[in-house]
Amino acid sequence: MRIVISEFISLDGVVQAPGGPDEDNDGGFAHGGWSHPFFDPEVVGGAFADAAGKADALLFGRRTWQTMAGAWPERAGDPFADRLNAIPKYVVSRTLSDAELTWNNTTRIAGDEAVARIRHLRESEGGDLLVMGSPTLVRTLLAEELVDELRLMVMPVLLGGGKSIFPDDGGLRTLELVSTVISGAGVHVCTYRPAAKA
Repeated sequence: MRIVISEFISLDGVVQAPGGPDEDNDGGFAHGGWSHPFFDPEVVGGAFADAAGKADALLFGRRTWQTMAGAWPERAGDPFADRLNAIPKYVVSRTLSDAELTWNNTTRIAGDEAVARIRHLRESEGGDLLVMGSPTLVRTLLAEELVDELRLMVMPVLLGGGKSIFPDDGGLRTLELVSTVISGAGVHVCTYRPAAKA
């Protein structure tokens, strides 16, 4: 499987709480729902739907899974929601119990086994394993060189601080820009893949 990361991201690299005001106010973050003014159904929505449409499974950190599990099941009847609800899902968590996995087709990956289990999933047959949000998990995946594609929807806004997906370990990681599309609102939808090592 290919591990594909899809993120709404600000110009200053923040991915925290793009969807709603109460999504994640950790650290005093006060800009929840910041992506809405820049969302358009064709370019941004199209990129999101394309990534989900190519996925064979979804992979989440605990907080993002809880947010999604609280939103998507009640939207049944919408084709996109039906796809998200039906597809296999994995959540990395040290605290969730199996009894709390109320969203259809969810499997828990214990936090201390995450890298090994995800590496095994990546080596198995299948299409894309899509990660949305989940900044702590994405930082780990990037640090462990387990990311095959990074799809960033770069919004023209500065948020002044918040959660990032990028490792801060001093490591140099070179990426290749595969494609870019620009929306009328100035969102750059950029697809990157790790550059071949010399």
